[in-house]
Amino acid sequence: MTAPATEDLLRELTPQVLGVLVRRHGQFEGCEDAVQEAVLAAAVQWPAEGVPNNPRGWLVTVASRRLIDQMRSDHARRERESATAAEVVPEDVPDTDDTLVLLFLCCHPTLTAASQTALTLRAVGGLTTAEIARAFLVPEATMAARISRAKQRIKAAGSSFSLPDGAEREERLRVVLHVLYLIFNEGYTASSGSELHRADLAHEAIRLARMVHAQLPGDGEVTGLLALMLLTHARREARTTAAGGLVPLDEQDRTKWDRGLIDEGTELVKASLAGPALGPYQLQAAIAATHADAATVEETDWPQVHALYLILERIAPNPMVTLNRAIALAETEGPQAGLALLTTLDGDERMAGHHRLLSVRAHLLEKTGDTAAAYEHYRRAAKATASLAEQRYLEFRAGRVRESEAAVGVRPPGAAASRPRTSSARRAVPAADGRGEADRRADA
Repeated sequence: MTAPATEDLLRELTPQVLGVLVRRHGQFEGCEDAVQEAVLAAAVQWPAEGVPNNPRGWLVTVASRRLIDQMRSDHARRERESATAAEVVPEDVPDTDDTLVLLFLCCHPTLTAASQTALTLRAVGGLTTAEIARAFLVPEATMAARISRAKQRIKAAGSSFSLPDGAEREERLRVVLHVLYLIFNEGYTASSGSELHRADLAHEAIRLARMVHAQLPGDGEVTGLLALMLLTHARREARTTAAGGLVPLDEQDRTKWDRGLIDEGTELVKASLAGPALGPYQLQAAIAATHADAATVEETDWPQVHALYLILERIAPNPMVTLNRAIALAETEGPQAGLALLTTLDGDERMAGHHRLLSVRAHLLEKTGDTAAAYEHYRRAAKATASLAEQRYLEFRAGRVRESEAAVGVRPPGAAASRPRTSSARRAVPAADGRGEADRRADA
């Protein structure tokens, strides 16, 4: 098994080596396959023989040989491993790091978001096709076909291996950030399956975001995205019980939050907000920092959270942003105000039957005392999500509402609930899936 340190090194070097080969030989598809083979060879050899003095040069050498073998269709030579490969280092291996160029290429606008994500994880993240397939719960053959089609589409588009200029560069960077955001959210809260999160994906997204930030430290949105990831990931240890059940944010043991990540994320938020422009990731990071700054849930500055959502809704209108603002509004003006805002989403086909809208409405209905309607919405929300962890939690909430009805009798809609008011409407919101900050801070 590859040691963690060696695995981290290989993932760091993969995009750099691929950048060298693509600049030298072109044909992204063939180069990417060759680099993957070189990485696999290193994963076998390095633990037994030791990491070479120039690991980057070693990988470039082996990958170049594999690429030449492919071009010559020399299968015998292709399978032969050189025992002295670690000692043969080409003299012209450049020191430049083309990771950002490679990210732009993997996030080519002709590709779908799913293809951009898969290709990024493979070419830049250094994950194998099997690892990516397991992460997204699809057969390996399906993922292999997706990656192959993505590389063929890039080839057909005739893309050059260079950074675009001007407005196109800004647009492509926004796509890159969105892909990293999707990877992180899928890792933080899996959209399907029995596990709540997939730590490997979350860690990989943070690693890639750090790479981009290292190359573009002055970009506010790049800084904001990294801050958002760190502040969200800081809560991972407190999000589940020992049995794997969800723990809502207002019930989490905040001493389990990673203060190192919170401190780093908070400093990044301050840096991102110091610039002249303000973007969605910066605002979401500021909201996450507001929650992280509260020692207890009762100390949460909800007026500030709601104000930030108002700005976010203005510059990046999205139904999930409105859903999140409804949660904050319910905390500042009461559940009826939150429910009133939710009605504006009922006509949006993107939200029709969405489990997050159903679960938020269920919780706000529960707070108004309409337990019968709350029970129905919890049940519908549980059926609408593919995540087993979320299903179990929402069914638990439905069961608790039913038990409450049995204990005190069904109250008419609008009557005051007999149990103490919970401090956060977020309890009913399942965790992150890339569609809104409230999902990340909900943890339920």
